[in-house]
Amino acid sequence: MAITQQTPGAALPSPEAAVSLAPTPPRRRRRWRGPQTGLGKVLLWIVSAAVAMLFLYPFAWLVAASFKPRGEVFDNRLIPNTFLPSNYVDVWNQLPLLSWMFNSIAIALLAATAVAVSSSIVAFGFAYFRFPGRNLLFGLVIATMMLPGAVTMIPIYLIWKETGMLGTWVPLWGMNLFGSAFYIFLQRQFFLGLPKELFEAARLDGASYWGMFWRIAMPLSIPSFIIVFLFEFQASWNNLQAALIYLNAGTPDDFTAPLGLAYAMTKYSPTNGGQGDYQYVMVAALVVTVPMLIMFAFGQRYFIQGIATTGTKG
Repeated sequence: MAITQQTPGAALPSPEAAVSLAPTPPRRRRRWRGPQTGLGKVLLWIVSAAVAMLFLYPFAWLVAASFKPRGEVFDNRLIPNTFLPSNYVDVWNQLPLLSWMFNSIAIALLAATAVAVSSSIVAFGFAYFRFPGRNLLFGLVIATMMLPGAVTMIPIYLIWKETGMLGTWVPLWGMNLFGSAFYIFLQRQFFLGLPKELFEAARLDGASYWGMFWRIAMPLSIPSFIIVFLFEFQASWNNLQAALIYLNAGTPDDFTAPLGLAYAMTKYSPTNGGQGDYQYVMVAALVVTVPMLIMFAFGQRYFIQGIATTGTKG
């Protein structure tokens, strides 16, 4: 057993100095655990319920208006005086709602699939490969998000006009084949969080670059892939501007759901010779929201997981 000898004449440190020299433990961040008293919990529930009602009021008004007759649609009552469930039967005879729904679902699926796959491929290239000017090129891709849509609207329209695709579905989803800057950034951040040892081992086993992407990167990035898919599906579903530009020359049966709702508002407007049957527009608007609710219900787990696991590595 070794015995340490103290130098003669050396003074022992005081207790206060010894305490000051001891390493300070890291400070723990305090987490907000909510109110602890019964009154505080009740107030929290009241505020949460009030905020929830504020956001749910437009949807509740839409549901109530869809069951009202023509003259009571805009009376702001959440409980209709006259209850007409037959509106949900008559709307299919009044409007080509089934065609609008089919067109919107098909276009949204094509757009979401195209942008999710293409953005994932580009993002994997930026995350895995090392080449001169990679950061500069990635910065240029991100910089395209600063361009307003109005700047590129006319050039893109002229391109589709020269290709003869006006009046078809292709302009509504064809641009997604080239990826999206925001989705490329989102997927790249996720790919950077994957262990590099997986790809190195795959290369040693003779896997190709496409095999590494398809067999390793894609299965591990399902949450972020679904996030991109849901985001783009919703954006394409609600895209009235593109449908108005590229499909306005077609028949009403060729419209998407947002363009069809705008057409219905014009059709039933008294200023355009309509009878003011806006109850059918309310029913159609409510039916159009159903696919979004279904998408969020089935993708909620992946939605939360994708947001939580998309890292901040760079």
